[in-house]
Amino acid sequence: MANCCDTCHFHSYSFRTVLLCFIKACSLGFKLANTHIDIFPIAFTVLLVILTLTFFSPQNLSTGLAVTGVIIIARSIKLMTKFHVASQIPLHFVETNVTLYGKVHAVTEKGLAVEHVPVYLPVISSLLHKKQNMSPSPLQVHFAGVELTPDGRQWLRENLLPTKMVGIKLISREDDTLYCLVSQNKGVLWTYWINEELLRQGLARTAPITGLLPHSRLYWRLHRRLHRAEVKAERKSLGLWKEDSLWERAKKALRDNKIFSLIRSVLTKT
Repeated sequence: MANCCDTCHFHSYSFRTVLLCFIKACSLGFKLANTHIDIFPIAFTVLLVILTLTFFSPQNLSTGLAVTGVIIIARSIKLMTKFHVASQIPLHFVETNVTLYGKVHAVTEKGLAVEHVPVYLPVISSLLHKKQNMSPSPLQVHFAGVELTPDGRQWLRENLLPTKMVGIKLISREDDTLYCLVSQNKGVLWTYWINEELLRQGLARTAPITGLLPHSRLYWRLHRRLHRAEVKAERKSLGLWKEDSLWERAKKALRDNKIFSLIRSVLTKT
């Protein structure tokens, strides 16, 4: 009878331990994710395995917990890898629109040069970085669905340099170029899309979203949102949609008028 009670007590203690480990694993998942990695189905499956092992053989609890750690680390190993070129990023990261983070190094003709900053975990990250042993090389990031103007590039320089942190939500990849939704934190709770902000201020035009099929659900969801931002700028006459004053329009009309140009040239000669 005593042995039975001890076993029940052990099972109860083991169950509480497993639940605590599961909660910690989920907490780790939140830190590793904002990446849309399916950490919860994995953690839940591993929890069931641990409970089964513990129920039939309490001595296997430590083995089950070790398996959990190995699976979580193996699953997140790519999140701790520093990517130097777009081709190093796993295809399923692009297909599931994972969000990576990085520091802006420069504003380019069509986007940003971003140095990838991977998820950091003590010891493991250090070992991975030593193994990679590569000099920093920024990823070439283009704004998905956006065509920048010179004013837009200037706005980016003023707001993202030097080395501001941004999120890059992967939409598609073409050669060594990533087409992304680029985000930035404003305060503690608010995050905004820079793609959308550029359009909202009239600093860019909407463009086809490279790498997505035009009839796909994601294409139209993004296109609608970006188009709404552009329409707002157009209605408010912001940026490139700003209308010239009456006097500026009159001067331009006279300057382009051939008769006026002829008269001006005759008067200049005389």
